[in-house]
Amino acid sequence: MNYLEITGTLIGLIYLWLEYRASIYLWIAGIIMPAIYIFVYYRAGLYADFGINIYYLLAAVYGWIVWMRGAGRESKAELPITHTPPERYLPLTAVFLAAFLGIAWILIRFTDSNVPWLDSFTTALSIIGMWMLARKYVEQWWAWILVDVVCCGLYIYKELYFTSALYGLYSIIAIFGYFKWKQMMHYESK
Repeated sequence: MNYLEITGTLIGLIYLWLEYRASIYLWIAGIIMPAIYIFVYYRAGLYADFGINIYYLLAAVYGWIVWMRGAGRESKAELPITHTPPERYLPLTAVFLAAFLGIAWILIRFTDSNVPWLDSFTTALSIIGMWMLARKYVEQWWAWILVDVVCCGLYIYKELYFTSALYGLYSIIAIFGYFKWKQMMHYESK
């Protein structure tokens, strides 16, 4: 399985570079990468991460459609980078908490996971982050920074060293991505 982890890592780097640039082509890598990691995470016993990659496949299709549609059906303008509307925070928090607790319960009750709380935390926050990315909200980067830092440590613990290195790099680039998107958002608004 090591070759799959290395391939997933390489595609993950391409994905991150495309996300940093706010390129619509990130969604192609966003379909391939989770297809690979479904196998990697299942074998490692990271069942929530296994499950989230099924969600990532579906979310990548959704994101591709949303970004292709752009600013509107009548307009050919690209979907702009914006701030998350304040009215979205309460529903996003509710979805996060429900997913976090529900996934943790499933992992504790039905699997042999030895990291159910961390696995469910990163999975629930990734659900939120992916949806925010599909909507092109700049604050999606904050969700990814937290997910990436926690995953980096979790994957070291699970001896997925290539994947851990990828998430360590994700953490650093996510910080730069946040500032890049803020800059792009500023230029788009002019």
